[in-house]
Amino acid sequence: MSQQIEAAKKLAAYTAVDNHVKPTDKFIGIGSGSTVPYVVDRILEQGEEVNKDRIFLPTGFQSRQLIVNGGLRLGDVSQYTHIDVTIDGADEVDSDLNCIKGGGACQLQEKVLAEAANTFIVVADFRKKSSILGTSWKQGVPIEVAPGAYAPMLERLKKMGSPNAALRMAKMKAGPVVTDNGNFVIDAPFSEEDYKNPKELLVKLKMLTGVVEVGLFCDMAKAAYFGNEDGSVSIRWSDGKTEE
Repeated sequence: MSQQIEAAKKLAAYTAVDNHVKPTDKFIGIGSGSTVPYVVDRILEQGEEVNKDRIFLPTGFQSRQLIVNGGLRLGDVSQYTHIDVTIDGADEVDSDLNCIKGGGACQLQEKVLAEAANTFIVVADFRKKSSILGTSWKQGVPIEVAPGAYAPMLERLKKMGSPNAALRMAKMKAGPVVTDNGNFVIDAPFSEEDYKNPKELLVKLKMLTGVVEVGLFCDMAKAAYFGNEDGSVSIRWSDGKTEE
């Protein structure tokens, strides 16, 4: 199954790059997650001549290393605020292209690069495709919070309908996960009813004092590419069209 999943990720990434990263695109956002290395691989296959004048902007440590290790030119969104295309992964995507992102704790910079791009494209394998958020991604909405606000934030979230909201703990260090921005992450599962209106949920969460960013990406993606088990690619477009 693991080989099948990796093949699906690769297929989605390669197809998205072929369709959306054109030779004329000079400023390219590189996202985070397990599908993104295949995005960089395909960009490198476009050739040194095409890539030599491009600037690549990372969403975090992982994508920065992919850019540097690939010999590509690294840039920063503080220098280059106009991005032609950003390609990123997702933890789950619903039928309206709303996404849960932040499983890798990079949601703030991911959202900055997604909003700065003319075109934002999501790539994932078949496990991430849902009709309603929360169907396959049970861990909850990743919320980046200021360290000093996490304790009262947990209480607020529980009163808002997320009784199992929890501070994300690190696996290879004692204590919580710390983001690239020095913040903590809370994972807050909500009910199916809440997930049916992710934009409303996003607004409620953003209004909480201490929230830095919320891993709900609504009305942002132009298309989502899913690599399937049978070796095909499914595409969902923001206008409701689908390609199987």
